[in-house]
Amino acid sequence: MIMDKKEKINYYLYNMSNEIEKNNMDTDNEISLFDLFAVLWRRKIMIIAITLIAAIGIVTYSIISIVLPPETSPLPNRYTSRALLLIDDKTSGGGGLASMMGNMGGLAALAGINVPITSSLSDLAVFLVGTNTFLDTIVDEFNLIERYKIEKYPRTGSRKALRRNLRASFDDKSGVLTISFTDIDPVFAKDVVDFTTSLLLGRIDELGLDKNKIQKENLEINITNTFDDIIQLEGESRRLEQSVAFGRVHAIAIDLNRISMELAAKQQVYTQLKIQYELLKVEMASEMPLFQILEAAEIPEQKSEPGRALLCILVTFAAGFFSVFLAFILNLISNIKKDPEAMAKLRGNYV
Repeated sequence: MIMDKKEKINYYLYNMSNEIEKNNMDTDNEISLFDLFAVLWRRKIMIIAITLIAAIGIVTYSIISIVLPPETSPLPNRYTSRALLLIDDKTSGGGGLASMMGNMGGLAALAGINVPITSSLSDLAVFLVGTNTFLDTIVDEFNLIERYKIEKYPRTGSRKALRRNLRASFDDKSGVLTISFTDIDPVFAKDVVDFTTSLLLGRIDELGLDKNKIQKENLEINITNTFDDIIQLEGESRRLEQSVAFGRVHAIAIDLNRISMELAAKQQVYTQLKIQYELLKVEMASEMPLFQILEAAEIPEQKSEPGRALLCILVTFAAGFFSVFLAFILNLISNIKKDPEAMAKLRGNYV
């Protein structure tokens, strides 16, 4: 029993000594804040030099970009022109647009093509601005291939360049569609926005989504044609009456009666068309149009980008963090060089 107690005591003493030794090793391996500060302090000149060089370099770069002409500047001022359009999604979300998009989706499904179905005029407007046909029209109008000096894949490259600068976004809360374009030339930016706005309105009209507008145009055409027919029939009637005056009554009596009946019918049709036309005008005046231009594009006076001050701050901070990281890396390399065991492992000489 006495030997067993001694063995237990020795076992406990042995474990305690191992624990103390382990704690001492962990304490030696811990990196204190003072050690970190010491590393930075030893490398303070390098850290300050890198940060200052980066700060001076980015400030100089920004100044040069302002002095040089926009065409040759590495960081030119860019101007954004915007147009605001109010969209009546409540009116447009009904029959015309929904049925048209439904038919398009059905035909595309038969052809094995997936087309997103939407009954929102705002979604359709944003979608149209990004289509290749729409973009190609703008590219050709302003000769963007030559303006952007695109030599390889001119059509695809010009579309990509236009997509980077042309934006169409819709705000659900206000119902406002914003069309914007950014360029180094503020006048050119306004011209592109004006053309894009008119082109979009034209494409929406071509789709025939505004039933009242289509009905009004049809009524105007029918009224004009009917009025022309009335004028023609009246002319024929006068000529026949003159013929009757010369005594040729029997030969033209039937034609005169027929023309009189056609003229009376045309006059009744013309009266009904005019009534429908005036009623439609009253109805359209009481309804909100699909598109209203709230704010036309203007020539921007102030640049929208780049933010040179923010760029200088970010580059300076990035250089500072890089220099701190580099200081720790250099300190680690220095410690490894001073450690013979570590160097031996690097050389492949394992003990």
